[in-house]
Amino acid sequence: MNRHIPFNRLHNFRDLGGYTTEDGRTVRWGRVFRADALSKLKATTEADAEDWNRFLALGIRTVIDLRYPWEIEAKGRVPEHPTLTYHNQSIEHRPYDQPSLGPSVAPGPYLAARYLEVAEDGVKEIRETLELIATADEGPVVFHCASGKDRTGLVAALVLTLLGVPEKTIVEDFTLTERATARLLADWHATNPDRPQIWPAYGKAPAEVMTEFLSALKTRHGSIQAYVTDTLGLDTTFTESLRTALLDPPLTFRRATENDLPTLVRLRDEAARWQLAHGIDQWKPGQLGEPHFRTRLAEGEVWLALQGDQIAGAWELWWDDPAAWGPQPPTAAYIHRLMTDRRVAPPGTGRLMLTEAERRIAASGRTLSRLDCLSSNPRLREYYQAAGYTVVGEQSAKDGGLGSPYAVTLLERRLH
Repeated sequence: MNRHIPFNRLHNFRDLGGYTTEDGRTVRWGRVFRADALSKLKATTEADAEDWNRFLALGIRTVIDLRYPWEIEAKGRVPEHPTLTYHNQSIEHRPYDQPSLGPSVAPGPYLAARYLEVAEDGVKEIRETLELIATADEGPVVFHCASGKDRTGLVAALVLTLLGVPEKTIVEDFTLTERATARLLADWHATNPDRPQIWPAYGKAPAEVMTEFLSALKTRHGSIQAYVTDTLGLDTTFTESLRTALLDPPLTFRRATENDLPTLVRLRDEAARWQLAHGIDQWKPGQLGEPHFRTRLAEGEVWLALQGDQIAGAWELWWDDPAAWGPQPPTAAYIHRLMTDRRVAPPGTGRLMLTEAERRIAASGRTLSRLDCLSSNPRLREYYQAAGYTVVGEQSAKDGGLGSPYAVTLLERRLH
């Protein structure tokens, strides 16, 4: 996924949306952006006007400039516009000249130490920056520094951490500046033609920088949340308000009814078409109509996953499955037709539906969750194994009522 938004003059403008949190929610697209210096936005040439119109089209309402006031005086700021509210939050208090560093300076330890200084010096400005970002539900926010890497990277890491995005993803987001490094360096050389010597790591964003900074911050404060609570003075109530502003609403679940039959048929047919388009010969459009799902409503349970008021997916829960498993004692339930609407479902929806199905099985007093997949579909088998399921057998001739027997792999997960 390329989350860089292309501009002619801006090189590191990125949407922080789409990342998945530890609890399965998704950062909303188009609500919070990170960028290099927005002072490069002008309206003097045709290319400049194209950039400015593209920027305005994002609907941004709040601009947070993390640079020093003297940088703004020398380079300018984002152009004024009636739709924009501008804030200067200079979070860095100890200037340092990266281009002039010697080649022996390792970027990981050096920059991590500078970021830690910023985290300790810029408490007031960082707190106010986070509070401004939490207003993103009132309109999109962008924060930026000069190259969109260091000060911007620190703020992005704090935001994503508070949202519950895994650290591995946060580090990967930091390294995405590498895609803009060549253009950032070209800009620097163009404005500094008489400075031939430059730090080899300038403009680069190796993973160890962010990894070492986050480790140091946690060592000093116990956790990132503790830093935010005890040092910045923003408690967990603030964190929840930030999550509300920037995360898609959590999935909810309900039992399907007769009124949902057309939706269930649509979900199944769309999933079948997606499989065929990706070379997976498993489901076929039109195989299962409303009578199938009406039977499942009567003999078992059919559940829907909802993203807000939109249906994001569905699955069937059976209390026995003799076609695949033969006669069994009532110790297991069987999950079938796990399917998502790819236009609505955020990343991780399938895993969350599995978890909810398992919760329902456990609530019924049964201790095993079981499912099967075509033996010729190793990708799906690996997906279920990654979700904690174990292969326990093969059924070489399952009669699923589709006209001809087929081989399936049997998987189960113990719930207690």
